[in-house]
Amino acid sequence: MNLENIVIVLDHPEEARNIGAACRAMANNDISTLRIVGNKSDYNADEIQHIHVLAVHAGGIFDRVQFFNSITDATADCAICAGTTRRRGKKRGKLLLPEEFADIADDITSQNSAEKSHDDEDRAGKITKSAKVAVVFGNERTGLTDEQLDQCNIGVTIPSSQEFGSLNLSHAVQIICYHLFRKSLAAQKITVRGYTPLALERIDRLVTGITDDLQEIGFFRMPGRENMENFWRSVLSRASLSEGEAQYLEKIFAKIAGLSNKNHLT
Repeated sequence: MNLENIVIVLDHPEEARNIGAACRAMANNDISTLRIVGNKSDYNADEIQHIHVLAVHAGGIFDRVQFFNSITDATADCAICAGTTRRRGKKRGKLLLPEEFADIADDITSQNSAEKSHDDEDRAGKITKSAKVAVVFGNERTGLTDEQLDQCNIGVTIPSSQEFGSLNLSHAVQIICYHLFRKSLAAQKITVRGYTPLALERIDRLVTGITDDLQEIGFFRMPGRENMENFWRSVLSRASLSEGEAQYLEKIFAKIAGLSNKNHLT
């Protein structure tokens, strides 16, 4: 996934705060190309200031924004144009889920990233190394109309409640950008998780240490050690402990054993 080739298109957004929040959502996910269908003159100085406030440190994305007269114009240099919608249109067929769309975007933006082409022209009708993928989001009140969706060649839908399915514009941008970002991390073989759960071999060493300490303080008789080990192994393996948590447990039981010996000597 080449996130530099992802283009976010907002069609006639009304709320300055939503534009700013969309910029922030893009920046959170390393996406920086924003295009707006509409006129820059629609936003006065106060609204532009509000955009920068809501964007926090992502105001530079709006400073570089390009304005266009239509979705067709805004996506003319893109290999594919995906309209976000809950509705189908005659040209869109099956609506893709965000993760399915991320797979397609990955293929298109990465297809020739390793190739050394002398120019970016598509002379053979194939996607070139600079192929872009556009994602289009509609107006906050109406979403994308049928006419606007017909300017896109695929549709992407974000599943939501049947009772209240409307998403805030910036939230929709965040969800789509997040899936693209995660696909980019996967392509780079970057694993994102808070911690790595312990392997069973490490659990066994932890259990041995705990039972050694418990035996030292006379918590159980030698014949009961196997049952005690089985108990701790079962509990700790289901707990998905981190290395830090395992070390903390080891220190606790070692300290218990140490205090017990100290008290016994005194």
